[in-house]
Amino acid sequence: MDLLAIGLGYLLGTIPFGLLLARLGGAGDIRAIGSGNIGATNVLRTGRKGLAAATLLLDAGKGVLAVWLAGRLGGETAALLAGVAAVVGHVWPVWLGFRGGKGVATFLGVSAAILPWAGLGFAVAWLGVALASRISSLGGMAGGFGAAAVAAALGELRVAAVCAALALFILWTHRANIARLKAGTEPRIGAGR
Repeated sequence: MDLLAIGLGYLLGTIPFGLLLARLGGAGDIRAIGSGNIGATNVLRTGRKGLAAATLLLDAGKGVLAVWLAGRLGGETAALLAGVAAVVGHVWPVWLGFRGGKGVATFLGVSAAILPWAGLGFAVAWLGVALASRISSLGGMAGGFGAAAVAAALGELRVAAVCAALALFILWTHRANIARLKAGTEPRIGAGR
């Protein structure tokens, strides 16, 4: 069952909603815009806020669906494995030559489905840091640690460990952003790219 959960989570994670919505919405190939990623932040760079919001919701939704389905089929361990696999699938989708997004929205959905309070912690940290700094990447990186902290505070140590591991993975996917943050060149929300 665990292998099935991982496969299911990975395949759901690979659905490139940003790429599909940008094409259907007439914004072209999102991989040729801004950072080249398929996530909501890059879709926002097209100037199409509705497409970006839909990408965010659908990318989070695939994380929710992966956790929910695996949990129904195999319990908590299967749900946790499927959640991790969904984030990995978003970052490394087989259909796109293993070049996807950074996993933030999918991780938000995963954390919300595993433990709603952790999902709330993720959202509050993400939005709070992003609004205060006007830097999307910084908010996304903070979100994962917010989820882990809330799960730990509630005594959900397995969930906290998974969220902490995914938060570290999200840091890794943002290594170029971290370099730009250090150099003071990371773009701010609304400043274009």
